[in-house]
Amino acid sequence: MSDVTRRRHGRPVHHWRRDVVELAALFTAVAVADGVANLIGHGPDGPALLLISALALLATAAFHTWWARRHGHAPPPKDTDARPAAVERRQAGPSGRSSAARDDVPTVSALWRMRTTVRDEPGSLAALCAALAGRHVDILSLQTHPLAEGTVDEFLLRAPGRLEASELILAVASAGGSDTWIERADAHDLVDAPTRVLGLATRTALDAAELPLALRQLLGRCTIRSLPGRPASGGRGPEEVPAEGVLEDTVMRLRAPEGGVITVERPYLPFTPTEFARARALVELDTRLGPRIPRSQDVLTLPEGEAITVRRADTSDLRAARQMHERCSTRTLGLRYHGPVGDANRYLSHLLSPRFGRTLAAQAPSGRIIGLGHLLWDGDETEVALLVEDDWQRRGIGAELLGRLVGMAVEAGCASVYAVTQASNTGMVAAMRGLGLPLDYQIEEGTLVITARLDTTAATCRLPYAGRLEEYDRRALRD
Repeated sequence: MSDVTRRRHGRPVHHWRRDVVELAALFTAVAVADGVANLIGHGPDGPALLLISALALLATAAFHTWWARRHGHAPPPKDTDARPAAVERRQAGPSGRSSAARDDVPTVSALWRMRTTVRDEPGSLAALCAALAGRHVDILSLQTHPLAEGTVDEFLLRAPGRLEASELILAVASAGGSDTWIERADAHDLVDAPTRVLGLATRTALDAAELPLALRQLLGRCTIRSLPGRPASGGRGPEEVPAEGVLEDTVMRLRAPEGGVITVERPYLPFTPTEFARARALVELDTRLGPRIPRSQDVLTLPEGEAITVRRADTSDLRAARQMHERCSTRTLGLRYHGPVGDANRYLSHLLSPRFGRTLAAQAPSGRIIGLGHLLWDGDETEVALLVEDDWQRRGIGAELLGRLVGMAVEAGCASVYAVTQASNTGMVAAMRGLGLPLDYQIEEGTLVITARLDTTAATCRLPYAGRLEEYDRRALRD
């Protein structure tokens, strides 16, 4: 009889024939025991027979124990209604593969950022989630961006590694999603949106130079340009932007705190009204706080024993920077600005403004500025520039400023920095080579462009607002 017919609803089925056989065996055993008792009790050799029976039973029990230990075996599966676990696992899947073997294989997953537009009606989001769940995609976070017609849903997904982007797009399209955009994400995207926005607001509040970086991290991959209200080269400034800003599909224009224009472009993905409102709120926060930079400073000892101070600089240092220009030779200014020396002072307002980057100043013990290092946001690229007064050159000041600027670029997430100089500027070339980073050289019409590809493990990063945070910590301890 097969296992299938012997089990019903997971329980063994007992037949009446087995019960009759067990009852007959019980009566037979009782009759034999009664006969043996009468024989021993009434016979002349009763005690001897009883002793022999006991010895026989002991010998039989000992033999059975020895045999069981040496030839251990279990009853056949058919008699116990048990099925080997391996057989069940092999028969569980339609492909015949062991489910346990599949569980032992590590599952590789991938993170994706996805946007899609759905109809603004009940059930649209549920259908989208069901389509993703059907492909074993886990939704880690969701943001909604209401539009005039429909809603843009932004997802952070964890999908099986074997799942391609095209398959996700097809799944979303089958559930009613349109205008779908998708790209790979990383661990930084796991931070929820409120936490990320608060962090960006904190950075902006501590340092005005953080605004372009904060906007880029808030809006993703985009190009940000700050246009001053009055260009350094003269002429007419950019078209004035209303206080509420302008949103034009893939371009948003915001009024800069100092009166210029901040232009944000993202050709591959239109901005939503929600994103525009977030960016405008961040710019308004920067405007209300006014000009500010971290006031932390470091004192460095040169090989000759002289101590200099390295600190952040801004437009309040404009007069001291012009005085440094006056002490510099014509050759030094020409190597730095690549143009008429008389125009050097006109660029200082732009270079020292935190809106266009960060500036480090090297200060002598007397208090005068002897060197300037600039980290300038140039759209998607980042430029570094150095100027050291003639009497203080060849002492490692430029290399110190450059190393700190590169550390700031790494902290800001820049992929590379470039320096525009001349082949005769051996000091700048040596400083770039001293970074220990991969360098690319390009020479165009006598101008040398050196590009350093940044590696976060090679450059030492110092937060630009570390001094301000330490100041807050000291205040908290006093309180």
